[in-house]
Amino acid sequence: MTSQETVQILIDMGFQKEKAEKSVSMTGNQGVEPAMEWLLAHNDEEMGPSTSQEGSTSNTKSETNTSSATVAKSYKCEDCNKLFADTTALEYHAMKSGHSNFAESTEEKKPLTEDEKKEQMKKLEERLKEKRKEREAKEKGEELEREKIRIRSGKEMAAAKKKLEDENIKKIMDERKREKQEEKVARDRVKAQIEADKLARKKLYGQAPVEEQPKPVLPVAVSPQKQTKDYTETKLQIRLTNGQTIVQTFNVKEMMAAVRVYIELNRSDGDAPFCLMTSFPRKVFTNEDYEKPLDQLGLVPSAVLILTKPQQ
Repeated sequence: MTSQETVQILIDMGFQKEKAEKSVSMTGNQGVEPAMEWLLAHNDEEMGPSTSQEGSTSNTKSETNTSSATVAKSYKCEDCNKLFADTTALEYHAMKSGHSNFAESTEEKKPLTEDEKKEQMKKLEERLKEKRKEREAKEKGEELEREKIRIRSGKEMAAAKKKLEDENIKKIMDERKREKQEEKVARDRVKAQIEADKLARKKLYGQAPVEEQPKPVLPVAVSPQKQTKDYTETKLQIRLTNGQTIVQTFNVKEMMAAVRVYIELNRSDGDAPFCLMTSFPRKVFTNEDYEKPLDQLGLVPSAVLILTKPQQ
């Protein structure tokens, strides 16, 4: 729409020509609505000398040149009976109202009275307020939707993080449970071995009949100490990693594993893994040695055992 068409629409609405032209110029010819907003904001400003005299002279010349023949002075909307001064105002009305039945009219469009102008201004103000409300409501809705998206994204990230943490915690708990189960199985195995050793000792030194006596143990080919007496017990001094010593008497037929279990139940230096060894002659006992009786390991009638860290 050209600037002249916009000015004409504003004039038909009841605005002064000078103000209409200035509003279009000040808004950069962006349309009727921006121009109306500018007019409402600057309605009380003075526009300078009026050009009504020039307009009157122009109208006089126009009337002089007008032929006596009847010509159309306006356009009429057959749907609502409104009059329009030119086709520009007519097109604007058709676009806004959707009416399509128009005809030329010899009736001259009368200028708006002061009351009509006030009423027109009131309608324009209400229309602008409605548009502002619609725009504010739209912006508020868009802002609310963005906030919902932000909150939803934050919740999804928090849920994903918590899920990952829960999975890591579950893995750690399962690993600890498995380690405890393995430790329990190992302890139960050692305890079962001790009970079996006790039962064997009862049969050996208790009421067991002669035919149930265990077979004599074959002598070890290489023994650190030569036994000159048939000992039934041995006294062991056990040096812990914190420097303390515990002393305990064991039957010579007890397995080395029984000594290890006794140490685990009575030690005062923590529960770190350990190995057993003798200082002289130096010997580090292996897993196979724990299944052998003390007399076969040369720990009779007494010996000193030292706790050391496991070898890598």
